[in-house]
Amino acid sequence: MSSESVTIKGRGSAENPANRFEKIEFTPSEDEIAEGLSPKTIFYKDATKSIISYNDSPDVGFNAGINPYRGCEHGCIYCYARPTHEYFGLSLGLDFETKILVKEDAPALLRKELSAKKYVPETIVVSGNTDCYQPAERRFGLTRACLEVLLEFRNPAGIITKNYLVTRDIDLLKQFAEWDGIMVAVSVTSLDPEIKRVMEPRTSEPRLRLRAIEELSKAGVPVIVMVAPVVPGLTDHEIPAIIKSAADAGAVSAGFVMLRLPYGVSDIFEAWLGRHFPDRKDKVLNRIRAMRGRKLNSPDFHSRMRGEGIYAEQARDMFTLACKKAGFDSERIRLSTEHFRKPDGPQLELFKP
Repeated sequence: MSSESVTIKGRGSAENPANRFEKIEFTPSEDEIAEGLSPKTIFYKDATKSIISYNDSPDVGFNAGINPYRGCEHGCIYCYARPTHEYFGLSLGLDFETKILVKEDAPALLRKELSAKKYVPETIVVSGNTDCYQPAERRFGLTRACLEVLLEFRNPAGIITKNYLVTRDIDLLKQFAEWDGIMVAVSVTSLDPEIKRVMEPRTSEPRLRLRAIEELSKAGVPVIVMVAPVVPGLTDHEIPAIIKSAADAGAVSAGFVMLRLPYGVSDIFEAWLGRHFPDRKDKVLNRIRAMRGRKLNSPDFHSRMRGEGIYAEQARDMFTLACKKAGFDSERIRLSTEHFRKPDGPQLELFKP
């Protein structure tokens, strides 16, 4: 039985492809596949010894980030972070959505690293890999705890999310905003709730993301909308409507990222198209190949986020015109590190190197 004929309620992927680093593969029976039942989410303690990660990619707009969770129950079928689960002997398919590694020590590790003599203040992006406001956050509260640490040190933070839960922390975000210490990027991939339901099953509805933009903006928190990823042949035509809706809700700027499908993500994405959009499958895949040098993915810096060719140019032009009509400022939101401080007290003394 082909996985293209199976839909698992509330999950993006219906398959658990073999780990590229493992020699052993578990293949479910046809009866198990046919049931189409959603496996329960299981949480594991992540025993990581550090929390701030650094990157030197020219395509990413930040250098430092923290991720309280590995794996993401949101289940976005296209997620570029899926292959990272393979480093833990897991699959980038259902495992990524149902086996969540929780960094319970994240707030303490963050405090320790901010307190180190060698630490140089810079903007730290929360959720540079998996969404920090995924459903697990309601249970564990690690994102809020990390924000409290960053606020104590007055270290600027950026947030990237698809979840309305970010509004829970407006009380903290308002305090960051008082000294130009916060920026929130709300990702809106589609305004169509049906596309959202199958492409990003456990994320917030589009209307709730727009409401989050509105509530954050009214609280004085600067918000940008990320049209990310743009799926050619499926959601690219929505770029103007998304930007207009976000501008009406109070967003001050926008960004966009073209779909990229690293490693085995291309395989599960192709199967997903066959399940949910068989009539558009060839169109979408052909347009992706047209932008990626006749492949489904290109890892090349400078072009991997935007793509190349006529379809990529059309998307860029559409985005640029929509931003101009919305009155968006093309300047990046600049956050301040000048207020950084290392609080004194017994709690800090515990973490001094």
